Amino acid sequence: MFGLGMPEILLILAIALIVIGPQKLPDLAKTLGRAMGEFKKSAQDFKRSIDVETTVKDIKDINLPKTDLKDILKEANTKEEPVSPVKSAADSGNPEPPGNPVAKDQTTGESNASVTDHTKN
Repeated sequence: MFGLGMPEILLILAIALIVIGPQKLPDLAKTLGRAMGEFKKSAQDFKRSIDVETTVKDIKDINLPKTDLKDILKEANTKEEPVSPVKSAADSGNPEPPGNPVAKDQTTGESNASVTDHTKN
């Protein structure tokens, strides 16, 4: 801090002790400590207020589209949903989506890969 080492600080304290006197030095140190604390507190408050102002400015700079809820609902109701192959297969009664190579046996519900051929017996 300011390039002061331990010998310089001791010299300053010795001069302060001689100039101010031993009875007023503790009061002066207490007052100086409180002043430093207030200064730090003020600096932190200033920094915090600058951060808040910067955040508010950034939020105001964001351009949000101004749409009404009624417009959003109209738009959602007028759009047609694209039909996926899975949904169209489920609507038609076929439980498997098209293009599935393993179909299920209708009687047992097992896939063809695990069903044994009963006609060979």
